[in-house]
Amino acid sequence: MIKIGIVGDIGSGKSFVAKQFGYPVFNADVEVARIYKKDRNCFIKLNKEFPKQVTTFPVNKKEITKSILSNPKNLKKIIKIVHPLVRKKMNKFIYQNRNKKMIIFDIPLLLENNLNKSDYVLVFVQAKKEKIINKLKKRNNFDSRIFRILRKSQLPLVYKKKKSNFIINNNFSKKSVKKSVKLLKNIIFNQ
Repeated sequence: MIKIGIVGDIGSGKSFVAKQFGYPVFNADVEVARIYKKDRNCFIKLNKEFPKQVTTFPVNKKEITKSILSNPKNLKKIIKIVHPLVRKKMNKFIYQNRNKKMIIFDIPLLLENNLNKSDYVLVFVQAKKEKIINKLKKRNNFDSRIFRILRKSQLPLVYKKKKSNFIINNNFSKKSVKKSVKLLKNIIFNQ
């Protein structure tokens, strides 16, 4: 089984690129949203850590945002609570897809949390900063302060790019991204 880790900047199009491979994708953001919605134990831990901000179950993402904005160091505390649950779901995903030729990991903190193993093929999604910012501003929940805090919690892009086996340029044209992924898949399968 080939394990592909998609890395890059926030808003660079990692999720779109991941889907283009046509194989099962583990999307950490989707899993975190599910955990907030369904995991009462997670809520209890978050509520204990942030009794003033995290007050309702299912966990409201706005409450999480408030706790991070009140103190950027809270992000690490949140990650410490949520990360083990995401890792558990990731292991389950790997097991459930053990017979697939390829699986894809769309995990923003893949390298930061040492989730990638040495056999992972890392694909860096490169996109122009202006295009990323324009795309992010179109999101309903975009907050530049949160964006800056999240970015600081990530490894430098130069490092991620250097660690990667391949680079896909995302000019936000579906056609060219699909073509790039198709070429990349052929290269990976023929190695």
